[in-house]
Amino acid sequence: MTLPPQVLSPLDGRYHAAVAPLGEYLSEAGLNRARVHVEVEWLIFLTNKSMFGSQPLTTAQVSELRALVTSFGQPEIDELASLEATTRHDVKAVEYLVRDRLSKLGLDSIAELTHFACTSEDINNTSYAVIVRDALNAVWLPGFRAVIDRLEELAREFADAPMLARTHGQPATPTTMGKEFAVYVYRLRRILAQIEATEYLAKFSGATGTFSAHVVAAPDADWLTISRDFVAGLGLTHNPLTTQIESHDWQAELYAKVSHANRVLHNIATDIWTYISMGYFRQIPQAGATGSSTMPHKINPIRFENAEANLELSSAVLDSLAATLVTSRLQRDLTDSTTQRNIGVGFGHSLLALDNIRRGLSEIALDRDALLADLDTNWEVLGEAIQTVIRAEVVAGRSTISDPYALLKELTRGKRIGRDDLIAFVEKLDIGADAKARLIALTPDTYIGIAPGLVAEL
Repeated sequence: MTLPPQVLSPLDGRYHAAVAPLGEYLSEAGLNRARVHVEVEWLIFLTNKSMFGSQPLTTAQVSELRALVTSFGQPEIDELASLEATTRHDVKAVEYLVRDRLSKLGLDSIAELTHFACTSEDINNTSYAVIVRDALNAVWLPGFRAVIDRLEELAREFADAPMLARTHGQPATPTTMGKEFAVYVYRLRRILAQIEATEYLAKFSGATGTFSAHVVAAPDADWLTISRDFVAGLGLTHNPLTTQIESHDWQAELYAKVSHANRVLHNIATDIWTYISMGYFRQIPQAGATGSSTMPHKINPIRFENAEANLELSSAVLDSLAATLVTSRLQRDLTDSTTQRNIGVGFGHSLLALDNIRRGLSEIALDRDALLADLDTNWEVLGEAIQTVIRAEVVAGRSTISDPYALLKELTRGKRIGRDDLIAFVEKLDIGADAKARLIALTPDTYIGIAPGLVAEL
């Protein structure tokens, strides 16, 4: 596909291939297709209830109407653009397009049920709920799950790979690389469950949320139930109490959760970048790839750097959406109209980052020897183990050493000591024989507690 040279966003240019599936839903065309879908379903719904003397449509007529949605393409996109140039109103253009198709199908008798008693926001809020839900389920969530699944694979593969931890960037009690990956998985799974539980709310109650026009037209109809049933039929959750607009709280909640996911993913990207810089991971050369235009030896961790930047951009957009969409002056203003057109931008940058992280995780190999070498130069981290065992021995009455922490601090703080130093120190300790034997046998690479077993908790 050749893109026009004047595209402004890299999502529609350089990165188009990676994010194109989102455009099926979160583009202007995707929004208009959803609007046609809502208008058509409202027509079918009203005629099924024989409202105002109408008759239920035949199966063939229903299929023909729904084909307006399934066949929605470039001709409709162009026609809507032409209509909107005259109406200066995007939803009115959709209404006119549907009316035109009704006429061509010989359904002029129900033309006045098109957009019946609807304010534009009845169509818009349901359409946005549909396209955001469908974009998440069809595109973003599979990408998110793929990253979590790959992280879990690596967590299990590296479960027993001992590694020096670095709290505050300094040598600390060892862990395993697998346990550290399992932490990421656990965090992301919690957020995934929250996103999967999202309620997609919608209203269908007229100009100020009061059903005023509906009641005047049909005083005896149970419009609240009609509205609830219609919204439920679209697979959405009905919001009975709104102004002209659905209040967008569900959107704010969702975008905040996705932004939260972005930030955890950002943490993953920076951590793996750091592990690569430390030599814990080797990058697997990709055929034909160039790391530096002047230094041929380099393999740059560009997947994780690209992910960092795009996660930051995504969260900036989604945070703005979450902050602004919850406010509408009195019963309606149009600030949300232009704002919501950037939903695809927020998800697009996140999807691009997910793609880069997934690829990056497949282009690294753990250097277990490097991990062991790092551990072997930091025997002082066993100071924690020694002083903790002494404390237990004191409580058990097998030692009279006072202030074990200070004793080990004097031995290890700010110093590099080796195996022989620690063995000599332990040999002189006034502790039980079993405890002394455990400490003498202990090495940095075995001082990992139950880290491998914790991975099994996933």
